[in-house]
Amino acid sequence: MTVTASTPDSLGSKLHLRKTMGFWDVLLFNIATVLGPRWIAAAGHNGTSSISLWVLAAVFFFVPGALVINELSSRFPEEGGLYAWSREAFGPFHGFVAGWTYWIYTVFYFPGLLLASASMAAYIFGGRGGALAQDRTFLLTVSLSLLVVAVVLNIIGLNIGKWLQNAGGVGTYVPLVILVGVAALVTFRYGSATHFTVKNMMPTWNWDTVNFWSQIAFAFTGLELVSAMSEEVRDPRRTLPRAVFGAGALIALMYIAGTFAILALVPAANLDPQSGVFNAIAVGSIVLKIGVLGILAAILVTVGNAGGVGSTVAGIARVPFVVGVDRYLPEAFGKIHPKWKTPWVSILVQATVSGAILLGSQISETTRGAYQFLIDAGIILYFIPFLYMFAAVIKLAGRKDRNENPHAVLVPGGKLGVWVAGGLGFVVVLMGIFVSLVPPGDSSNKLGFELKLVGGTVASVLLGLILYWRGARAKQAEA
Repeated sequence: MTVTASTPDSLGSKLHLRKTMGFWDVLLFNIATVLGPRWIAAAGHNGTSSISLWVLAAVFFFVPGALVINELSSRFPEEGGLYAWSREAFGPFHGFVAGWTYWIYTVFYFPGLLLASASMAAYIFGGRGGALAQDRTFLLTVSLSLLVVAVVLNIIGLNIGKWLQNAGGVGTYVPLVILVGVAALVTFRYGSATHFTVKNMMPTWNWDTVNFWSQIAFAFTGLELVSAMSEEVRDPRRTLPRAVFGAGALIALMYIAGTFAILALVPAANLDPQSGVFNAIAVGSIVLKIGVLGILAAILVTVGNAGGVGSTVAGIARVPFVVGVDRYLPEAFGKIHPKWKTPWVSILVQATVSGAILLGSQISETTRGAYQFLIDAGIILYFIPFLYMFAAVIKLAGRKDRNENPHAVLVPGGKLGVWVAGGLGFVVVLMGIFVSLVPPGDSSNKLGFELKLVGGTVASVLLGLILYWRGARAKQAEA
C-alpha cells in the first residue's frame, strides 16, 4: 500500500512550521552537514590510497546520490525527507524502519562528531593542543557544551539556529582552504613530506584499513538531510537541487585537495584520525613562521563543528517529529513548541540519549577505540535508510507523475538512468555496511569490538520495531 496524503493531524502541526531557509542557508547547511575535517584527517592517516578512494566514492556514490536526492526532494518536498520517500514507495512499516534508523544513528553519530570536534578545538590552546586532544575530561566537557549550544539554538528556532549552521559552513570550509594554502607554500619552498605516485594513490586491499572504506562513503553523506526540513525552505523544489549541486562540487573538491595537503605536510603514520588537520596546519604554520594560523584555524573549525552538530540536530529531529505526527512514535514527538514553533520534544530526546551514549562509550575504552565504535555503529544504522532511498527512487520511477510533474528535477537518462544511479548507490551502501563490521587493524580486542558493535545496532533496530508495533496497534484500536 502507498501512502501519499498527509493526515489532518499532520497538516495541523506542519502549518505552524516557518519557512526560514533560502538558497545560501541551504548551501551552507549542506557544507556544515557533509564536509568534515575529521574525514580528511582519517583519509590522511589511511595514506595516499585515500585519494583514489575519494574519486571513486565521488563518481560511484556521491554523484548518483545527489541525483537521486534531487529527484525525490523535488517530486516529494515533504517534511521528513527520507522517511516520507520510503513511506511513499514501500508503505508505513518500511517508512518507519527507514525513519527510525535514520534518527537513531544520531545517538551514535553525535558522540563521535562531538569527540572529534572537541579534539580539534584543543588546538585553540596552541602548544598544549596535542595533549588536550587526548585528555578525556577536556573532551567530554567540550563535547557536552557543544551539544547544549546546538540544542538550545535549534529549539529557539531555525530563524536563529540557521545562523549557527551558516557560520558552521563558513567555519568548516575556510580552515581547509588555509590547510591547502599552507601546504602549497611549504611544498613549493621545502618539498612534500609524502611522495605521491600514481601507484601509491591506487586503492589497496589491506585488512588493517578496509574498515576505513566505509568512512569514505559516509563522509559524502548528508545532502539528503535538509530535505527533512523541506516545508521550512522557501521554494524547496527550486532551492534544494541548486544548493545540492553547488555544495556537492565544493565538498568533493575540498576532500581531494585537503587529503593532498595534509599528506604534503605530515606523513600518514604521524596523523591522528580525529585532529590531524590541525596538527598539519600547526606544523606548516611553524615552518612558515606564522604560528597564529593554527590557532585561527582551530577557532574557525570549532565554530564549524558546532554548526555541523546544529545542522544535524535540526534536520534529523524532523524525522521523529513527522513519525510522531503519523503516530507510530509517542504523540509527544509530533508536538510543536507553542512559542518557537519547533519540534522541541524530538530535539530534547535526541540530545539526551546522545549525551548518555557519549558518556557510556568511554567505559573500558581508549579514546580512539570509543571513537571508532561510535563511527562504525553510526555508519551501519545510517546506511540502512540509504538502502531504502536508492530502492525508492527505482520503485517510484514507474509513476505517471514523474514525467508530468513540471517541478521535478529528474535523474538524467530516463528509467535506465534511475536504475544506474539507484543501483550504484545501493551497492556502495551495502558494501559500506559489510566493511563497517570489520574491526579496525589497531583494535586491541577485536571480538569485544565486534560483539558491542553488532549488539548495539541490533538492539537499536529492535527498540524501534517495538515502538512501531505499539503505535500501529494503538492506531488500529482507535480505527
